Amino acid sequence: MVRLMEPDARPQIALVEDDDEIRELVVSLLEREGMAAHPCRTAAEFDALVAERPVDMALVDIMLPGEDGLSLCRRVRAMGNLPLMIVSARSDDVDRIVGLEIGADDYLPKPFNPRELTARIKALLRRARGADTTILPPGEHRYAFEGWLWDADARRLAAPDGQTVELTGGEHDLLLCLVQRPQRVLSRDQLLDWTRGREAMPFDRTIDVQLGRLRRKLAAHPGGEALIKTVRGGGYVFVAPVRRA
Repeated sequence: MVRLMEPDARPQIALVEDDDEIRELVVSLLEREGMAAHPCRTAAEFDALVAERPVDMALVDIMLPGEDGLSLCRRVRAMGNLPLMIVSARSDDVDRIVGLEIGADDYLPKPFNPRELTARIKALLRRARGADTTILPPGEHRYAFEGWLWDADARRLAAPDGQTVELTGGEHDLLLCLVQRPQRVLSRDQLLDWTRGREAMPFDRTIDVQLGRLRRKLAAHPGGEALIKTVRGGGYVFVAPVRRA
């Protein structure tokens, strides 16, 4: 009698890291936290992994043999909204900003605190599953503003010209924070706390980078350039009135 394998309900995490010691450390850490880790040394091994099985998230180092981590993240983001976190020894502002600009949802420099790594992974997984701080019955996260229609549960944003706007997980969470609090000035600290569960460091530009990316996507459609305004010294405001659709 053939015994069928039970499906693995644990979060499936791809880890693309060429340093053997760090890879083994992170695999052990993820397994202890109840996640299934799938280690890869190169981008090619990652491609082979996702061709065989779906994954829920990817942790990617920048400095990889062959195709580098930034190129891999750019390619993965072009194909969909898989949660991506860059974990790299390259910790200067330029690398962090470039990583976020190409579509990574988070960037954690090495050396890292293991508890911070797992906390950030869990936060990204929660957001990917549509969790947010507002408790509403299913199907009630639908909003209309200035000719736009957004079904936040289904993650479908339709522009006034009828085109669908693709958002990453981080962009989705930022837009949700803004749309649920229209015509209110929200600080960078508030947005970072609501979307990532942590306070902003003095030079943390994560929110600014992701908001810039979100604004460019909105501005590519009629009226989108005027939806989010910067308030000097204050933060950001979603200027359009919002109603439930």
